[in-house]
Amino acid sequence: MKFALSTLSTAVITVMLMGMSVATSVSANVDDVEPQNDVPAVTVTQIVDADNPLQTGHTAAVQTNTIAPADNKSVINNTATTIHNQSIELKGIEQKSNLTTLIDPITHKAVDNSYPLEVSSFLSLEQAQNILLQVSPKLAANEAAIAASQFQTDALKTIDNPLVFARVSASAYHVEEDIDLSSLKNGIVNEINNGVDDVIPAPPTTDLPNFGELVGERLPNSYDFNRSGSTTGAGIGVVWPIYTAGRTTALTGASDARTQEAVADSLLDKNELYNTLIERYFKAQLAIIAAYLREDAYDTLQQTDHMAQRLFEEGFISRVDRLEAQSALADAKSESVNANNDARLAMIALQRLLRTDYRIKPTTPLFVSSRPLPDVSYFQDLALSNHPGLQKVAAKRAQAQQLHALSDTGYKPTVMLYGYGQVEKDPSWVAGISATWKLWGGLDKTASLASSNAQIRQADLSEIEVSDNLLLLVEKNWHDVNNAQSRYQALQSNVDLAAEVLRLRQLGLQEGVNTTVDVVQAQTQSLKARTEQAQAANSYVQALAALMQSCGTPLAFNAYLNAADIQLPTLYSE
Repeated sequence: MKFALSTLSTAVITVMLMGMSVATSVSANVDDVEPQNDVPAVTVTQIVDADNPLQTGHTAAVQTNTIAPADNKSVINNTATTIHNQSIELKGIEQKSNLTTLIDPITHKAVDNSYPLEVSSFLSLEQAQNILLQVSPKLAANEAAIAASQFQTDALKTIDNPLVFARVSASAYHVEEDIDLSSLKNGIVNEINNGVDDVIPAPPTTDLPNFGELVGERLPNSYDFNRSGSTTGAGIGVVWPIYTAGRTTALTGASDARTQEAVADSLLDKNELYNTLIERYFKAQLAIIAAYLREDAYDTLQQTDHMAQRLFEEGFISRVDRLEAQSALADAKSESVNANNDARLAMIALQRLLRTDYRIKPTTPLFVSSRPLPDVSYFQDLALSNHPGLQKVAAKRAQAQQLHALSDTGYKPTVMLYGYGQVEKDPSWVAGISATWKLWGGLDKTASLASSNAQIRQADLSEIEVSDNLLLLVEKNWHDVNNAQSRYQALQSNVDLAAEVLRLRQLGLQEGVNTTVDVVQAQTQSLKARTEQAQAANSYVQALAALMQSCGTPLAFNAYLNAADIQLPTLYSE
């Protein structure tokens, strides 16, 4: 790992170099932070420390499909195509790195279909942004939702294609039954006797045979039925809905609009994550600067305490002045320890967001641009063109329109071609066309149309409300950036004044003109001025990030970062 103090801005370089020797102490304190696992988090990754390639068992579980960074509404249309080609992308990833099951470093859960990712512990903001896209479980979950919705749309696109099916059957049977024929036999005998009497009247002197009994003797009283066998059959059929009155188009359109809504939700979450990253990244930088300033103040007070001891021994100051110097030194040491602990916590928060099992050391400095921002109307136009909230409202409106089209098909017919043929030596077949209408019942068409019209109106009114809120939010964030910029510039004179007063008080203490209390007060004022200026720089950065998020263009923040003409010092650099 490399460690250095980066180039400082001309505004504060003189003051910060006074404590150069203390920087190593701060670095050592911050580097002593052990990774903490007591913060609950949802997993997708385990990452290898690139600074220590000899580590084993440290890999990163990363979702293989990520949304490329973009800041305009064309992302919605492009994302559907990207998700549609997931299998091709996945195949390409497998060629580069074999997918495997990896273990998340925080929750220790297994994550399937992942690939290892090496991440340095020294990260610039842009590098952290790229890594965040790959390791965020929230973004990965959103991508899964987009893919599911897209595949549903693809499934619906073939709903009106011909459906060809095959039927094959084979059966075996066995029937065994004892059938009682006595009733049938008696009926036959009686019928025969009655028929013979009607057709051939018997002479009174002649005895004719009993034909009924003769027949009855040949008929059994019961019959044992026993049959077994098997049958087979096969056939091919087809059903083709050739006219659905636009139902298929409406269903597909509604599903596609749901995909657009899922993409908009994903963009909202991604923009929010970008903002969270900036917040944690530069809070860590601010905490590191605060720790450095506290160490610098402690170092200065050590010198003051040493000088006070010498003056006390020579009788130039009283015991009270000596004790005040000792008390101030003890307070400075306590504040330095607290500041180092705050820096550790800030770095752990950044570590958790990027899902590593080691600390992330930020290398991009806090910054302020002295150049004025473009007019607020410029950012408001960006928000109206790019914000995912408006894209989500548009997707809701598209869904309502497709539901309206579907409801309008309520009493229109559905026409289908059908056919079926048996696969036999002498096959039989049937083919025809059928049309069906709904005459009555089911969903009420009038009520369905009224409902969809109300949803369309809801979307239109929501668009107006969201636009108004966005314009107000952009203006508020725009003013916050300007206020923070003005605040930082105004505090520069305080920093210069406090540094000069401290220098004079220290010289005065050596000459016996000032007391240790004067030096401590001057040191405290200098520390306060420098800390307030660093806080103002952080306020500027956070307000600028919020402005870019409200415009729907979070990555535009990087352009302002690169163009900034004032940069605060950093403790870490690559």
